[in-house]
This record gives sequence, C-alpha cells and structure tokens, in this order.
Amino acid sequence: MTLVEDLKWRGLIKDISSPELEEKLNKGGLSFYIGTDPTADSLHVGHLSSFLISKRLKDAGHHPLLLVGGGTGLIGDPRPTTERAMISKEQVKHNFDCLKKQVEDIFGFEVVNNKDWYDDINVIDFLRDYGKYFNVNYMLDKDIIRRRLDTGITYTEFSYMILQALDFKYLHEHKHVDLQCAGSDQWGNITAGIDLIRKSTGDEVYGFTMPLVTDSQGKKFGKSEGNALWLDKHKTSSYKLYQFFVNVEDSMVINYLKIYTFLSKEEIEEYEKKNNEHPELREAHKALAREIITFLHGKEEYERAEKLAASLFHNEFKDLNKQDITDLFDEQDMKDVQSDISILDMLVTVGAATSKREAREFLSSGAISINGEKITDIDLSVSKDRFIDDTYIIIKRGKKNYYVGKKI
Repeated sequence: MTLVEDLKWRGLIKDISSPELEEKLNKGGLSFYIGTDPTADSLHVGHLSSFLISKRLKDAGHHPLLLVGGGTGLIGDPRPTTERAMISKEQVKHNFDCLKKQVEDIFGFEVVNNKDWYDDINVIDFLRDYGKYFNVNYMLDKDIIRRRLDTGITYTEFSYMILQALDFKYLHEHKHVDLQCAGSDQWGNITAGIDLIRKSTGDEVYGFTMPLVTDSQGKKFGKSEGNALWLDKHKTSSYKLYQFFVNVEDSMVINYLKIYTFLSKEEIEEYEKKNNEHPELREAHKALAREIITFLHGKEEYERAEKLAASLFHNEFKDLNKQDITDLFDEQDMKDVQSDISILDMLVTVGAATSKREAREFLSSGAISINGEKITDIDLSVSKDRFIDDTYIIIKRGKKNYYVGKKI
C-alpha cells in the first residue's frame, strides 16, 4: 500500500490541492510544514492527528517543519462564531518555548517561529509586498470569513489569511517548503498561500487537509470545546488519557486506531473483528490507549496508567503513593480533613454521608471502605497512619462512589 493509499484508508485526507501531489507524496523528498499558534503551553489530542500525519510523511521520506506562530498567536485565527481573546506577548513567548520543547521531545521536528520574520516587515512593506496580491472579493469568499460576515469580523482577523499565506511564502523561499498540511478548517488559508506563491514567484506548491477529529458528540478535541486532553502529562495524566480512550464508544474506536496509531491495516482489522465479536473485552480500546500513551510518554507511563486503572477497579490502594492519588482523582473534589477524628465525622466531612445518622447506616450495612479495606466499626477513630503518604485517604461508598480526604 502506498503512502497516499494508507492515508486515505485511515481517513486522513479531506482536501488536496492538485492530483499530482499524490505522486509526489508517494515518491518522498518534499519539505512540508504544519503550523499551530501558541494559545496554550501544551498541545492537545486535537493537534495530535496532524502531528502524527507529519510523522507518517517523515517516515515516508519527507522533511517536516513545525511553525509555532509567535507572531500570529498575538492575533489569533478567526473562529466560526466570535473573535478570540487576545493574550499577552509574555504569555505567547512562554507558550512558544513550551511547545517548541514539547514538539522536539516527542516528535523531533525542527521548529520555527513566524515572529522572527514578521519583526522585519513594516506595515508599508506588508501592504506593498503581500496585500496587493489579495482581492477582497476572493477573501470574502473563504468559508470562515463568509460565516462571520453576519456577526461581524475585525480587520485584524480578516488579515490573518494574508499572514498565513506570507508564512507559506517565506518558508518556501527560505526553507524550500513546497507543501502545507493542516486540519480542514485551514483549507482557505492554505489555498491563499498557494495562490500568493504562484502569483508572486510563479512556483507551484501544494497543500492538503485532514478531517477534524471529533468525539462521540461531534465536538472537536480542543480547549475551546472544553474537552481538551493535553499531551503534557502534568496537565493530563497518562491515567486520564488511558481512561478516556479505554472508554470511547465502540463506534469510534476503530476510527481512532486508524488516526492515532501506527498499527498496520491488518492489525486494525483484527481489532475491528474482536471489537465486533466481543466488545466487552475492549481489546481495541486497550490497544488504542497503549499505542497513544506509549508513543507520547513511554512504556513505563502506560504500565503505570494500567496499574492505576486496576487499583481503582479492584478498590486496592495500599501500594499507591501521593502522586498516584492525584492522578486518579481530581484535586478540586478532595476535601480537607483532620486525622484522629471519628469515622462518622470523616464520612460527613468528605461528603460520603449527609449526617452521622446516615454514616452509621452506611457502616452497619457494610457499604464503606477506607483505602480498600471494608469498615463496619462505627466507633473507629481514623488515625494518621491510615493516610496514604501521610496525605490522602480514600473512602468508597457502595460500588462506585469515591471520596478523597486530604490531611490538614
């Protein structure tokens, strides 16, 4: 199977600028770039699909370049509904530094910053050298601009297309880049760059887009949708990645295996068969979590995520440490508690019971465990040696209700 055949089978090509690009992709040797603005200090799973495509292209003999928009990030590309909030120059610089290190560590790509060439362009040069190639009617016809006309769009946002086209032209002239790839929402910006280069230099360059990856509700993976899964394990732990991908809907898992893993067509089709015949085993889901976490954070992190999942499933916490607990449970849900208080007071404090009377009922019925140990003694005093790493205590009520106390 050729590279293009593989990309199409995985559902990774939506728009392509020229039929001849397919032959060039299969042949290898293109320099290409993907871009992202530093609106946060980490990439998220929404970015991952395009970065993995870049690795696929790299493995096929192409040369990848990542543009992190330290210049365009100060403006922000137009959103479908409303203008993006501006972020400070200091925050953009911090985010750029974080993304540069993250991409170099995970993918090994060369990283460039468009602020480096924007700083050398004054407003008159911008209008003379770039603006004159853009017909306003052409710009108004782009989908993202057209969708904003009813609600209004600022000149700043309107100009973003020219800036991204400028990036493509600069990288073509200084880094020999002949291809840009991005998510399908960037198609208008990509074709603007292709047109600018053709008009100003006569050179032919190319672009293709990938379908945007969505969750089971059709929402993009991204921070603007409120469902960001960060690639930085300190922002989204490997365990939380594991839980998310192990629990994706059966209808989504095979698509995600195609998009997010380097498993072969034969391997994925075998997982598809297993998923259809024995969905309760969740083998495809576990493979998805394993491949993503191992690629991003290494085998040890995946095995740790598996261990934490097993601890929660079996209600066994004695071998865990403080960091494990913070990965398993959201800190905002933890309650401050004292040691050496009665079990009744403890249950009320963490929210496992609404009153001491209800706490007695839960204890008497065997519904309460502490750190995996069933507790029925209503006179128990919860001593400090019950706290994991002298910090956390985990209370379970019934089959699924967990409460975490943090010692003060």
